Parts: sequence; structure tokens; C-alpha cells
Amino acid sequence: MKILQVLQFFSPSFGGTVTTLYDLSKELVKLGHEVTVITTDFKLDHDYVKSIEKEGVKVISFKCTFHFASFLYSPSMKKWLNSNLKDYDIVHMHNFRTYQNNITRKYSMKFGIPYVLQAHGSVLPFFQKQFLKKIYDHLWGNNLLRDSKSLFALNESEADQYKKMGGIKTQIEILPNGIDLTEFVCLPNRGVLRKKYSISDDEKIILFLGRINKIKGIDLLIESFLELSSKFNKIKLIVVGPDDGYQSELQKKFKLKNNNIIFTGPLYGEKKLNAFADSDLFVLPSVYETFPVSALESCACGVPVILSDACFITDLIDGKVGLIVDDKESLKNAICEILTSEQLKSSFSKNAKELAKKFDWGNIALLFVEKYETIIKIKE
Repeated sequence: MKILQVLQFFSPSFGGTVTTLYDLSKELVKLGHEVTVITTDFKLDHDYVKSIEKEGVKVISFKCTFHFASFLYSPSMKKWLNSNLKDYDIVHMHNFRTYQNNITRKYSMKFGIPYVLQAHGSVLPFFQKQFLKKIYDHLWGNNLLRDSKSLFALNESEADQYKKMGGIKTQIEILPNGIDLTEFVCLPNRGVLRKKYSISDDEKIILFLGRINKIKGIDLLIESFLELSSKFNKIKLIVVGPDDGYQSELQKKFKLKNNNIIFTGPLYGEKKLNAFADSDLFVLPSVYETFPVSALESCACGVPVILSDACFITDLIDGKVGLIVDDKESLKNAICEILTSEQLKSSFSKNAKELAKKFDWGNIALLFVEKYETIIKIKE
């Protein structure tokens, strides 16, 4: 198959959508398919592009001439689509409300090339810019959903969201995120990150990994940590991830001069593994999260997790590899429970590694191929 992947940006700093596309595309090539990614040059990570091109995935970026939030205008993409889209068997659009999806839909309809849409948690117009999202849906979004041959949902909760937006049951397929387990085969020894930040072996490390954005609930985590640190003398909070415009607000709100809270910026590859290796607990108290890949990565490293009940994989986590919380008090209690019980921590750690094996991209990519092939056969 010739598969076209569409995403408005291509840098790991934009979070899980990009890494999902990266890993899926890499696995599709391993399975013998030809994969092209079209994107924009907006904050394009050229090293990231080179790394996936080494895996056999072709990346084509188009100039972003204007952007408003995540709406990136790249008109030169239209000419390429008009000339090349007819050569592909299927199109896979990532995210929902983007200019790139709008114009790709136009040419998909023109040439009769089927497309699938994977919203990655962006289906409903809520949380931020609700009014603008509703305008988008009226102008383009409803048509984008209607004409998609399949709507890929990460879980049942997102499937219900598609239905609320007008998607029909026969359109919707549930396909989870995955992780590349080969990256976690040889984990680094404990101590590298601790040495860099002068953290002793007997101190407990709580890890947050993700974009520093209000939706991630970092304010709740910091507030809980500051209250706990008055009781626990030897705990650190490590915040790993790119600033998505929220870090200065956190600094101002909490007057952060606490040496026990460390912002490292984004970490990738071995540096990210060092953070997991040195951590005792991973926490993601997000306001909304459909399928956090970082939680799976934590599991692959054997690190227990705490998630908010707004993360839609609670059935995989609760009481098996970690705990689920719904407010500040339950978060504080969960942190205390895991950090003070080596037996519980050990049990969660063992179960976490087993859970991660179920989400290996090598297996999940086969599910995507099956869905692609079914759609192409219907077209024929």
C-alpha cells in the first residue's frame, strides 16, 4: 500500500500525536508499505525528520505562511496534493481541526482516494477556544467527519465523542496507541539524572513528563507536592517537557524557588530513559487525556503511575500498575501510599512491565493495516 499521513506539525515537542504518527509510520514501513508524511515547516524538527527518513518514511514539509494557535496555513500543499494524491491508496489524517485536513479532504474527494481521521482526543469542541472550534465545525469539521471512511478512536470514550459529533457507529474503529518496546529493552542504570541534579539515592523522585500546558494538571501536582514536601524531607518533583506557554504562569502562581522542583525542559531518547530509570513514581493529573503514551512508557520502565480520572485508560491502571485520583487530597494520598510501601511499589512495577507488552507497536500496526486494507477493498 501507498499510505499518506497528514499532520500539521512534525516535532516531538508537540506531544503524543507526533510520536504516535512517527512510530506507526515506522512500523508500517517494516511491514512493507510505502509511507509519506506531509506536514508544515512550523517549528519543524529537522533531526526528527532525518531519523524517521532513515527508517524509510518520506517526509515532505510545506511552508506555513500564517498560523493562529494550531491552525497552520500552508497553501503550497494544495499544488502537491493536486499532482500527487491520486497515486496513493489511502490517506490517514491526524488531529481534527486543521487546515491540512481541510484541503486534503478536498483532493481526496476529487480523486476518490479514501481517507481515515484520527482525532487524538480533539473531537469535542471544549476546554479552549470553544467558539472558534464550533465555527470550524460549521464550515469544515462536520463535512470532514461525514466523508471519512473510518473514524479511529483510542477507546470507547472517544468513540462516544465521535457519535456526539455526528459520526455513525459503522464508521468508528477503536485502535489504541502503542509504544516501541525496542526502545525499552536495555534500560540505563539508575543514577544519571540524579547525579546531574545532585539528588541523593535515598530521595524519592516524582516524575511528570509531558507538555507544560494547563490541560495537563501540573498546577494540581505542584500544589500537592508543596504540601507533601513539608511532611517528607526527601522527595523531588521532576518536570520533564517543553513549555507550552504555561510555565511562567506556574512560576508566578507558586513563586517557585523551591529546589525540590526541577524543570528539565524536554528530554528525548536516552535522556528520557534516564529520567524514568531514576524515578520512583510517574504522575499525570491531566484535566483531559484520551490515551497518554507517557503512562505506557512509564510502565515499560517499571515505574508505577498515578493518573487522574480524566485519563481514559483508568481501567488499565487502577489497582494494577498504579492508582487513579480525582482531586488534590486523593492525589496526595496516592503519592504517600505508593512512596511509603515498597511492597505496593514492587507489585505495581512488575505488573506495569507486563501491561506495556500488550501495546507494542509491532502488533498494533497490524490492526491499522487490516483497517486500511478493508477500506481499500470496499473502494475497489
